Amino acid sequence: MPIRLVTGLALLSTGLLAGAFGYGAVNVATTFNVVPLDVRLTFHSALMQRNGVVMQTAMAAATVSSLALAVLSRGASRYLAGTAGALAIASFLITRFGNVPINGQIKIWAVTTAPADYPAILQRWETFNVVRTLTALVAFGLIIVIAVHRTRSPKADRRAAVPAPA
Repeated sequence: MPIRLVTGLALLSTGLLAGAFGYGAVNVATTFNVVPLDVRLTFHSALMQRNGVVMQTAMAAATVSSLALAVLSRGASRYLAGTAGALAIASFLITRFGNVPINGQIKIWAVTTAPADYPAILQRWETFNVVRTLTALVAFGLIIVIAVHRTRSPKADRRAAVPAPA
């Protein structure tokens, strides 16, 4: 029972993380590129204020649940869950040391002016955003593989092979 609960939590938390980053990469970040710079900077700053706690919680939950699943698992599932945990940690590190410092610059630009090289800095933010989205998505995919494999246990296969009583 505990392994099923932890698998469910890992599936939920990595899915939420991948979904949040995915939505941001596909919808929010691309919208940033089609609005005037002052709108982008203002919205980006406001969004990051609201986003910080939510995304840190999602990254922590994905990391802890994936690593707990690795501890409880055996064989390939252990390695897959451990890798998912490492990828969730990578998402956090990319965010903390890549995106967050640039977010700080953007917050300043929103109330002053952007420097001449702002397009390169914003492109670097977008690159970090894509990479952290991919690490979260792969972590989610690995947990899906574990969850699907668990539902296809030999016991479940034997039950499926036995015809139902008439």
